[in-house]
This record gives sequence, C-alpha cells and structure tokens, in this order.
Amino acid sequence: MKKIFQLLVACLILFSGFVSAEEIRLKMATTTSTDNSGLLAVLNPPFENKYDVKLDVISVGTGKAIRLGKNGDVDLIFVHAPEAERKFVAEGSGIEREPVMHNDFVIVGPAIDPAGLKNANNVVDAMSELVDANHVFVSRGDDSGTHKKEKSLWKMTGKEPSGDWYLAVGQGMGVVLRIADDKEAYTLTDRGTYLAYKDKLKLRVIFENDPGLFNPYHVIMVNPGKHPHAKIDMARKYSDFIRSREGQDLIRNFKVNDEIIFHPDVIK
Repeated sequence: MKKIFQLLVACLILFSGFVSAEEIRLKMATTTSTDNSGLLAVLNPPFENKYDVKLDVISVGTGKAIRLGKNGDVDLIFVHAPEAERKFVAEGSGIEREPVMHNDFVIVGPAIDPAGLKNANNVVDAMSELVDANHVFVSRGDDSGTHKKEKSLWKMTGKEPSGDWYLAVGQGMGVVLRIADDKEAYTLTDRGTYLAYKDKLKLRVIFENDPGLFNPYHVIMVNPGKHPHAKIDMARKYSDFIRSREGQDLIRNFKVNDEIIFHPDVIK
C-alpha cells in the first residue's frame, strides 16, 4: 500500500510539472525580418532563461501578425507598420505600443541597374523610374510591413504599378529575394533580411539612405480586456526586457556579416 501511495505522489508531482511547463508559454507574432535576420535567435533565449518561459514565435508578415493579435491568437506582436499599429491600438485590440528599434528599407536589383535608380534624387523618384522603365519588380504582395511601405511609396508617385513587369507573389522576404535574384529584378526589402541572404544573391543595393525608407519597430501587447486569456504579465515582461539595457545592448551588438542590422530606439 505504501509503495502504491508513493507511486501516486510521484505521478502527481510529474503531472504537475508537465502542467506548469505547459502554462509558461508566451505566444508572439512578429514580422519575418526579426526572425529571418537572426535577431530573435539572439534576443529571445536570455529572456526565456531569465523568466523560465518558452516563447512560441509565429513569423509572418505584419498584416497577418496584427490579425493574429486581433483574434487573440497570440499574447503580443512585434511589428513594423506604424499606421496599422496605431489602428490596432485605437480599435482596442492592443495596448502599450512601445518603440524598440529601427533599421531601413533598401531597393535591391541587378548590379547594372537597368532602370537607372542610382541617379534618383529621392525614393519617390526612384519608384517613378521603376514604373517608367517597366523592368521586372517583385512585390511581396502579402500585406506585410514591407508591402505596406511599398504601397505607400507607389501612392506618393501618383503612378499605379501594373503590367507583366510587376509581380506580386504573396511570399515572405526571403523567398521574394530569391525570386528577384532569379529574374534579375528589383524589389524593396528591409536591410537586415537582405544582409542575411546577401551571400547567396547576385542582387545589390541600388537605392538607399533616404528618409522615406525609415523602418521603425514597435512591441504591442494584446488587450486582455478584449482577450482575457492573453498572458499580459509575461507579455509586459517581454516588452520591458527588449526595451531594457540588456535587450537594447543585444539589439545594438547584433550583426550580420559585420554590419549592424538594427538600431535601438530606447537606450542609446
């Protein structure tokens, strides 16, 4: 009888351990650039170790990440589309939108630059040259932060990209870069993902360093008032961590091919 009792106690302890481990999971939807660049592989483990939590990361375009937040399928989002982020908060789906870091977008394409973008005065002129040249341009076409930026740039030109030269493929940034490379085409990309893939591509940065290509990232917690199951306390700990001295230093020191990818926006 004593042995049976001891066995039951051991089973209860083991079972409670499984339950506890299952409960300490934090779901985050984020843009592909934070994942494809390799940043999350550096940023997340120290947080997981510090709080004994497992981060379940869903890496998608910003538009889908925001939809996951609206549906309450995740606890927080880490994205880069300011207008859509503000709407997410204004509608009551998210709370405490906080700045984390920034990098920039670049236009990449064939080294010979057949559309002549290198001579453009600004990014709007560069996008206008793409329409006039009708050289193949590959768009993500997936409602991601990069796609939203691209659409805003087309709008500023007053021209509508259409025709066989404009390919909206509905894919993530890594796949788009490979397609553009195969087709010797242009595309808009965040600098971090391009650098992560650079060694595998013939594409080169053709246009860069324009204020219109600024690319800020924010972290936003899912509103527990709308989704009571959201792990608000742990989500806030993550937000605080990536904005703390430790988190900002990890972001600052993260490099790909000896190049800085993201610049911290909280602690300089």
